[in-house]
Amino acid sequence: MRRKSARPVLGDAQRSAAWQVQSLLLGYPDETLLDSLPMLARVVSALPEAVGAPLQRVLSYLEPARQLSAATAYVDTFDHRKRFSPYLTWFFCGDTRRRGMALLKIKQVYLAAGSVPGDDELPDHLAVVLEFASAHPVPGQRLLEEHRASIEVMRMALRDADSPWAGVLESVSATLRPLHGDEREAVVRLIASGPPDEGVGLEPFAPPVHQPDMLGMPQMIGARR
Repeated sequence: MRRKSARPVLGDAQRSAAWQVQSLLLGYPDETLLDSLPMLARVVSALPEAVGAPLQRVLSYLEPARQLSAATAYVDTFDHRKRFSPYLTWFFCGDTRRRGMALLKIKQVYLAAGSVPGDDELPDHLAVVLEFASAHPVPGQRLLEEHRASIEVMRMALRDADSPWAGVLESVSATLRPLHGDEREAVVRLIASGPPDEGVGLEPFAPPVHQPDMLGMPQMIGARR
């Protein structure tokens, strides 16, 4: 019998800090984010290895000397390739009418927790969900685990492309429960056939601009370019 790998033991504060750093690192690598790397590195150093080591790889890639190349790689990854989409409902709903209801459901979770979602990003963007989870761990973790299969598809796509941002998804996965059997089957189906497509005229996806201002960091909304 194959031995199951142990999950990292995370305290509540560590888990919230991890989700916050992950949210930030899914943002556009502008000067504000790059200036924050030393502070993020201190937070990451206090996390268990399974969660922190993948984030450290991303931090190393995003050193200020690589700003231009990192920005170009970010746009090429998240703006131009739907298989790397950071929008969690897209993997199962695609461009169909069902996606509107899925987005509304997520927005209602935010509102029920007293968090008013902004209009600058769709509520299912992984960076937005992670930011919410860092402040509201119980409903936030539930949201992340409801979209566990989507996170896994994104993780595998970034890993197979040798993307610098694969480490963020690896770290996110390490904070969550393992995939269930039906979720593993869903991942296989999504990789084989992709999401449904109904062509309902949804606007093209934009890269993440919603950044958390916790950990004493300045708000970076609207600062992606």
